[in-house]
Amino acid sequence: MKKIVLVVLLLTGVVSFAQKKDKKTLKPKAEFVNELLSKMTLEEKIGQLNLPTSGDITTGQSGSWDISKKIEEGKVGGLFNIKGVQKIAQVQKLAVEKSRLKIPLVFAMDVIHGYETVFPIPLGLSCSWDPKLIEQSARIAAQEATAAGINWTFSPMVDLSREPRWGRVAEGSGEDPYLNSRIAEAMVKGYQQDDLSKTTSMLACVKHFALYGASEAGRDYNTVDMSRIRMYNEYFPPYKAAIDAGAGSVMASFNEIDGIPATGNKWLLTDVLRNKWGFKGFVVSDYTGISEMIDHGMGDLQAVSALALNAGNHMDMVSEGYLTTLQKSLSEGKITMAQIDNAARLILEAKYDLGLFADPYKNCDEKRANTEIFTQTNRDIARKTAAQSFVLLKNDKQTLPIKKTGTIAVIGPLAEAKENMGGTWSVAGKFETSVSLVAGMKTVAPKAKIVYAKGSNLDYDATFETNATMFGKTLHRDNRTDKQLLDEALQVASQADVIVAAIGESAEMSGESSSRTNIEIPQAQKDLLHALVKTGKPVVVVLFNGRPLVLVDEEKSVPAILDVWFAGSEAGLAIADVLFGDVNPSGKLTMTFPRSVGQIPIYYNHKNTGRPLGNKDGKFEKFKTNYLDERNEPLFPFGFGLSYTTFAYGNLKVSAPKINTREKVTVSVEVSNTGSVDGAEVVQLYVRDLVGSVTRPVRELKGFEKVFLKKGEKKTVAFELSAADLSYYDNDMNNIVEPGQFTVFVGGSSQAELQQNFELVK
Repeated sequence: MKKIVLVVLLLTGVVSFAQKKDKKTLKPKAEFVNELLSKMTLEEKIGQLNLPTSGDITTGQSGSWDISKKIEEGKVGGLFNIKGVQKIAQVQKLAVEKSRLKIPLVFAMDVIHGYETVFPIPLGLSCSWDPKLIEQSARIAAQEATAAGINWTFSPMVDLSREPRWGRVAEGSGEDPYLNSRIAEAMVKGYQQDDLSKTTSMLACVKHFALYGASEAGRDYNTVDMSRIRMYNEYFPPYKAAIDAGAGSVMASFNEIDGIPATGNKWLLTDVLRNKWGFKGFVVSDYTGISEMIDHGMGDLQAVSALALNAGNHMDMVSEGYLTTLQKSLSEGKITMAQIDNAARLILEAKYDLGLFADPYKNCDEKRANTEIFTQTNRDIARKTAAQSFVLLKNDKQTLPIKKTGTIAVIGPLAEAKENMGGTWSVAGKFETSVSLVAGMKTVAPKAKIVYAKGSNLDYDATFETNATMFGKTLHRDNRTDKQLLDEALQVASQADVIVAAIGESAEMSGESSSRTNIEIPQAQKDLLHALVKTGKPVVVVLFNGRPLVLVDEEKSVPAILDVWFAGSEAGLAIADVLFGDVNPSGKLTMTFPRSVGQIPIYYNHKNTGRPLGNKDGKFEKFKTNYLDERNEPLFPFGFGLSYTTFAYGNLKVSAPKINTREKVTVSVEVSNTGSVDGAEVVQLYVRDLVGSVTRPVRELKGFEKVFLKKGEKKTVAFELSAADLSYYDNDMNNIVEPGQFTVFVGGSSQAELQQNFELVK
């Protein structure tokens, strides 16, 4: 991996913000951009299509050098991975004062789940089932990032995935098209705020278009091969929802589709995205995505660059294929001037919408940088948000919540691991300010005696641990013997009334280029947990993870498991809030947890075979769709999550037994808090189309609502279904609504049992 030094950062002095010019009044966008294009040389137009990295953070190979000179020559359209108002102002000054046409740069960063105030990883956020909460997290991320000079984020990642071996499930929102779509809309709205000219708004970038979450074997960057009907019905909806919400840019994915890499796939980027969906913004490649098509076998750098531009990919991230080859391709007739003009126009329009032509330094206000980043208010919101994302997977004998008194042993390699609390892609976070589990518990329960031991390293294999703790997220590997670590843990545990085992993955065991074939907890930690259970004391597992894990052994052996994902800056405090009962957990899983890696892909909205398994007791049946050595059902299903209270569902009603395609049907249910504490429940509505012209899933999520109920309280929750909610794409890629019988299911997970039928007629 090469690291690039940004030459302009050697400049002396900083921009004087007191001398910043007043915001300009501009001509209307179309007129302004047309006039600007008419003044641009071919080289300057191509320069707008070039997006190099500053080199602060790299994810692959790069080849962009002497950036400052290129900026002055108009050969750079934007820059990413540069942080800080003063640095960004220096670079912007080169563009608007040194280049011939004074075209400002756009500054980008992977602001994925917060800026310096880090929120839970997106998979964790999705488990809140609260789009408003998620929108708020994106809005705070935009507020902080823009205060630091950033005006474009490579987020949201809306790739649907049923593949927990793929590490990037940590960046997404799970396996369901409907829930993914609602979250995609929320994040776009949070970033862009329906007005990109606002000082606190930044341009969203929907990624990765498309199908990246279906990589073969769960291996990152791998091939995807999928039918069109599955694309349209299952994988495309979140992308389209984000586009319909107004996302201003789209990032192409690394994988191939129908034998052509997405980066150069005209059917995908032009026929679908622009012509069918009406997308008006610009498309950017992923990091070196254009030059990587060489290894896909699509030709040399000139050939793949022309392929990408012809496909509708407008901006080249890092490869510099556009910068170095497009003029030659134009002279040889392999691309057209109209294509270059169109790409440049789209990027200039985005800069206009962002208000950069009116004020190139709009995000270079030192006062904002000093007062709006990592504020206590933002941290408090992050703490509350994190607590809503945790999923209580098991709680026998009301082991949780634990008392704020007595002696509590906190044991495990993740207990004092503040560097890991932000999870993957927390590139702007300050690890030293994060709150570890031990620190959080001591703060929330000051009267309890909190004792700590590491107990084990992340893994017995030191090389594996090194690969899983990159980017400064060290676990400070302990060089004592495994026995010494375990003996210390058992000695500490002997003092305690209850043991909290902080185990699971490190932050970089999931995320980009972090695929796993074995998705169990590493053996070193399994051995530690086994020894702690043998003490006979109650053991609570606090599970850190960026993906569904195989937890069969843990589910059998311990009374309580709280899945906390990677919860961000305030992780330790939020976890303690839930462990001690100040917050009642309400998260629900957005990905299915398998019993075995051999079940993957496993997801709730599958289709039936002609030989479905009739029983649910795990008994093998010959000539049925099952395994010799494993049950069919998952360990924890989609939508599952416990609470410190209990909820009951009843009186499910459908407003009419029969509706036509112009009418709506209302589905209502009574939900009661039957336990002893107040709590929130995610009420979930699923539909099954009983007969279709093509096969339909066994059930599909079509609505959800998170409701808060005081103990003993009952509420009626209602959902409306229209014909559009019952539509799907047929084999000709037509969106159709077919008359017939439908079953609705309502409950607290995808295994909801309450059901009613209705009929749709013409």
